[in-house]
Amino acid sequence: MIDQKAAELIEEFDVRTQAANAPVSSLSGGNKQKVVMAREMSRELRVLVASQPTRGVDVGSIEFMHKRIVAEREQGAAVLIISSELDEIYALSDRIAVMYRGAIIGMVGPDTSRDDMGLLMAGVTHE
Repeated sequence: MIDQKAAELIEEFDVRTQAANAPVSSLSGGNKQKVVMAREMSRELRVLVASQPTRGVDVGSIEFMHKRIVAEREQGAAVLIISSELDEIYALSDRIAVMYRGAIIGMVGPDTSRDDMGLLMAGVTHE
């Protein structure tokens, strides 16, 4: 049963490995990310916290992972994405908390212009 589940997740998340029982430490960084994502998303979630979810992952896998994150949100899970990739933040967010020097200095929507977002990221507020 474990071998079957591993094979399913390897296929679903397109993990590039020599064998299902290969140590995760033998995988590339992007494939390690996929293994972690597969492990966490293979069960029902109430909360998903993803830090840099697509770092080191190829473009095709990024799209797949984004769709899976959105699907979790649509199934009712609370999703918190922490990312330095602005495109990823815009693509996945309903609300964006902008931090500067360790403090949240603004809450904005994904319709916020890149200019305004850049100012917030630099610590400039409209207050």
